[in-house]
Amino acid sequence: MRWRRAVVVAPAAGVLVSGLLMASLSPPASGAVTAHGSEGGKARLAVETVSNPRPDLVSGGDVLVRVTGATDDARVTLLLNGRRTSTALVEQADGSRTGVVSGLREGRNLLIAASGWRLATEIVTNHDITGPVLSGPQQQPFYCETEAFGLGPAEQPDCAAATKVTYQYRSGSSFKPLPDPTQVPADAATVTVGGRTFPYVVRLETGTINRAVYQVAGLYDGTDPSPTAPEATWNDRLVYTFGGGCNGGYHQGAGTGGVMDHMMLSQGYVVASSSLNVLDNNCSPIISAETAMMVKEHVVETYGAPVHTIGWGGSGGAIQQYTIADTYPGIVDGIVPSIGFPDVVTTTGPNADCRLLQRFYAGAGASWTAEQQRAVTGYLNASSCVSWDLAFANRLTATDSCPAVIPVEVRWDAATNPDGVRCAAMEQFVNQVGRDPETGFVRSALDNVGQQYGLAALAAGTIDAEQFVTLNEKIGGYDPAGVVVPERSRADLKAVRGSYRYGMVNTASQGLAETPVIDLRTYADVAGVPANFHTAEWSFVMRERLRKANGDADNQVIVAHLPVPALTAAASAHAFASMEAWLTAIDGDHARGSKADKVVRNKPAALTDGCWLPTGQLAPTDWDKGGDACASIYKIGSNPRQVAGQSMAQDVVACALRPVRWSDYAVTFTADQKARLKAAFPDGVCDYSKKSRGWVPPGGTWQEF
Repeated sequence: MRWRRAVVVAPAAGVLVSGLLMASLSPPASGAVTAHGSEGGKARLAVETVSNPRPDLVSGGDVLVRVTGATDDARVTLLLNGRRTSTALVEQADGSRTGVVSGLREGRNLLIAASGWRLATEIVTNHDITGPVLSGPQQQPFYCETEAFGLGPAEQPDCAAATKVTYQYRSGSSFKPLPDPTQVPADAATVTVGGRTFPYVVRLETGTINRAVYQVAGLYDGTDPSPTAPEATWNDRLVYTFGGGCNGGYHQGAGTGGVMDHMMLSQGYVVASSSLNVLDNNCSPIISAETAMMVKEHVVETYGAPVHTIGWGGSGGAIQQYTIADTYPGIVDGIVPSIGFPDVVTTTGPNADCRLLQRFYAGAGASWTAEQQRAVTGYLNASSCVSWDLAFANRLTATDSCPAVIPVEVRWDAATNPDGVRCAAMEQFVNQVGRDPETGFVRSALDNVGQQYGLAALAAGTIDAEQFVTLNEKIGGYDPAGVVVPERSRADLKAVRGSYRYGMVNTASQGLAETPVIDLRTYADVAGVPANFHTAEWSFVMRERLRKANGDADNQVIVAHLPVPALTAAASAHAFASMEAWLTAIDGDHARGSKADKVVRNKPAALTDGCWLPTGQLAPTDWDKGGDACASIYKIGSNPRQVAGQSMAQDVVACALRPVRWSDYAVTFTADQKARLKAAFPDGVCDYSKKSRGWVPPGGTWQEF
């Protein structure tokens, strides 16, 4: 499905028009002019923005527009702010006329389409190509990395560089530089798109938009791309890729989500991404959404409007897809998140827990068995929690995760540089939750007050009462700088409210309910498989949120595979082809029904939950029922928050609290243990039957800051 088009109504008869406009109009065509600018028996004249269907969010000084309702032989004139434009409108197969209007001034612009005495208007608000458009004030300082992409040097804070177009060709199993695209080497492969065969040459455009370095790749047919006459090598579809990680920002980034993808390019897709669509460069899905919107606008002004756009990417790239689909719907039409998580905020809890648990196991819990340690984490493989601690817990700290491009001398130091750059991931959310005036740090939603670590392990008898009490009195928390301290972490409720209101906690209740989802899960949970923190329960966390918000998760398919190259390639190809078939069917569905209805009824019959068996076969499954080959190979574990009592939806950021009730436990505590447990929970324990402290409903889609 495409982005929704703006509804444009031509001005009523009698509207005063400037003398300049009047002079530009041709004599009236025959037929009565109605109050809506349409002639008797003829379609109403309309003008709409295409490259960004939100005319108030246009950027870069130009915009692709479409004019409809003009008669076949009628002349159409476009005027911008009272002046005739030089835009050449090209008639399309559907009878509309399209062209790029340039010269937009920053701020509001009046665009008028005139045909005879009929008029259609649109107000277009243009923003600077360096941003921001909707995400709010930008980070400063902001370190440029254009030269990592072969662009010229750039200066802070905009980090802008001249656009560069290069070419590559496919030879064997790799891409090679092509200095002159008119001289294709003999060893170049060929591709077939739309029944025509072409040399496998790729046009790669690299430039800067919204302070990010963007890249756009597409097959090259020997002519420059045009938005009004699409490339013969383009299949009219776009893939937008997103990269992983999560970090505090303050730099441009030296990589994108990847655009030189053989599977996609060889089929005729245009592929786009940018450095601020990599969550390790920018941990804000809001900034990522803004950047993707701006880059996609440029793609449409270069190649034309895609029939649909597929989102693609893993880990932090999956977070962006899930969050953008829910809070900024229309940027991507269908998503294929892999090794994913639902959002940044609720993923941070288990990440933070694992560092605390590893500290405990090295100290007061040193005598615990390996199985006891594993049971408290909830993971099937204890090393999953270790990998959280080693790989990502430094994102909670002020400076441990700062990339090398941020000079040491500008980084925060409590004594010598208290106003310096802080690299904690939450820095990216300052426009949504604010900064604590007392500490100078961005307000944090991290909370473990009342959380009963190891609760399920206690109930199962894996740990005993003394171990449970010791764990919960010694677990600790974090100070504002991300240093482990004896006190538990208490969320700033302003941060909690902002996280729910602005979609940093993904409730799956908005645009995601109308989005086709194929969740690819590379399995990393059990012994014999390289374990890491990309554990499988997160796919089902997202499923449970869909069910909780919408009554079902019929728009999501979960497919698992082992981390074996052949299975990974097969799973990716299957998911990509299935998403294409799904979106194509939705595009062709013009029957009545809601978007959500169309998504479900057009899901390919062969596309079901499943897993790839070691033999290379794709087996269907019902993840809820289990009892089959998939369930025997792909067991689903949990994480520290679920062991502590959270449901599979895991959507509680700061739990509501209730007094300790001894009748809730399957063990008997001594008087000393009771006193110590009450001291560990002076405010009570988590009550997950209630909403989070600070909970508010989502504030709607397309929020601006």
